[in-house]
Amino acid sequence: MENLASYIDHTLLKPESRMAEFVKLSEEAKTHHFFSVCVNSYWVPTCSRWLMGTDVKVCTVVGFPLGASHSSTKAFEADWAIQHGAREVDMVINIGALKDKDFALAELDIKTVVKACQGNTLKVIIETCLLTDEEKVSACKIIESAGAQFVKTSTGFSTAGAQLNDIVLFKQNLGAHMKIKASGGIKNKAQALEFIAAGANRLGTSSGVGLVQGMESKSSY
Repeated sequence: MENLASYIDHTLLKPESRMAEFVKLSEEAKTHHFFSVCVNSYWVPTCSRWLMGTDVKVCTVVGFPLGASHSSTKAFEADWAIQHGAREVDMVINIGALKDKDFALAELDIKTVVKACQGNTLKVIIETCLLTDEEKVSACKIIESAGAQFVKTSTGFSTAGAQLNDIVLFKQNLGAHMKIKASGGIKNKAQALEFIAAGANRLGTSSGVGLVQGMESKSSY
């Protein structure tokens, strides 16, 4: 696939990451024309400056990685990131509310962040490794109803990442306008292409360079 790079959110979310790593991340994204860099909100202004005038967007994470922050906190973080250059936000759903079947609370949580995103793209991470298939289907319905644009599989910080069967399940339970992001554990180009063939519109990975160059990665994200 010639345009594999355009599917990739080139990701660096480890807490110990330092300035030089974000410089490298941004330079790699520019060189390979990845869709975005995905970073914690602290690094949004920095990456936005480095990527100004390029085709690479800045994406950030909200309520990450647990999803257990209050909705107002998630909204504040999203709004701040948008003001400082982020054009996509990946939030973690309130996993506990979903498992309690408090779907109204889970949906309101997402709607609050949708509003804070001011029309910019919102992806909702559901952490598939912690959910039953029934809960995954419920999450898809809630996310679509709340007005987000993407369902995303994983944070990359829990017990497992993206699985092909989850992408298929999402496709079966989302409207045609909804999109899917597979993230966590995509280690080579063959895997990446399988996820895209199954219906993924975006791939979250810290191994973007290796994927486009056909190399195997040892990273968990």
